[in-house]
Amino acid sequence: MAVRDQRLVPSSTTRLAWSDRRVRGILWQVVVVGLVAGMVFWLWHNTVRNLEVRHIATGFGFLWREAGMPIADTLISYRPSDNYLRALIVGVLNTLRVAVVGIVLATVIGTAIGIARLSRNWLLAKVSAVYVEAVRDVPLLLQLLFWYVVLQGLPAARQALNPLAGVYLSNRGLFVPTIEWMPAHGWVLLAFAAGIASTLACRRHMLARQMADGKPRRVWPAAVLLIVGLPIGVSVLLAVPWTISPPQLRGFNFTGGAELSPEYVALLTALTTYTAAFIAEIVRAGILSVSTGQW
Repeated sequence: MAVRDQRLVPSSTTRLAWSDRRVRGILWQVVVVGLVAGMVFWLWHNTVRNLEVRHIATGFGFLWREAGMPIADTLISYRPSDNYLRALIVGVLNTLRVAVVGIVLATVIGTAIGIARLSRNWLLAKVSAVYVEAVRDVPLLLQLLFWYVVLQGLPAARQALNPLAGVYLSNRGLFVPTIEWMPAHGWVLLAFAAGIASTLACRRHMLARQMADGKPRRVWPAAVLLIVGLPIGVSVLLAVPWTISPPQLRGFNFTGGAELSPEYVALLTALTTYTAAFIAEIVRAGILSVSTGQW
């Protein structure tokens, strides 16, 4: 009978001794975690004590105090007598207002410029290249100041520029037509969102079937039906009115429509043009990275 070598069989038991490597590893981890926790507690206790000595309040109680600061451009009602929490909400909404619109515009403009840089038209390609290089090399802060100065130099409301029908641009800002919003419009918007979600689910299902049998399937008919047809059907079913409110000159300013302040227009224009230059380079590099003959 063969005799097994006991030295080749690893021990499955852990001895509570300093000579055991696993015990030493656990003890060192406990010591390090304890030191870090002690240091964090000391820093926190020292900070709280120093703040108490200097009579500096901590916590989030300030959110319910009166803000006392005006905010010119708001999506919801706001007064300086409101608390800091409402002022914070207004700031977040204003940030989203610029970010969402800016992302959409910068993506569209940047994609178009990136494709234009690869055009066989020499003038179009060179103009696009000059735009990308010039805008990317100028600091964003200078571009913000530039567009704000340009807007402040526009004529008054009575001599406002009218680049498009119902759109007016003056030193008071940009005035565009709007739709008189009603609760029924919310159902149309919900149907539009549901159509987008259903289209994505349909596309995933079509791709799965294509991977199974190798037969390509068109998604755009379902996309048109869900994204366009579904909201139109809901609008017709609920008889939703689509009344457009255009801006009209009354005295020294416009009434009706939507008013975009010069500060908002300058910020949106600067961020859009600046970001579009970087998106254009990403699009151009992405197209060039695809081998000829591939999609």
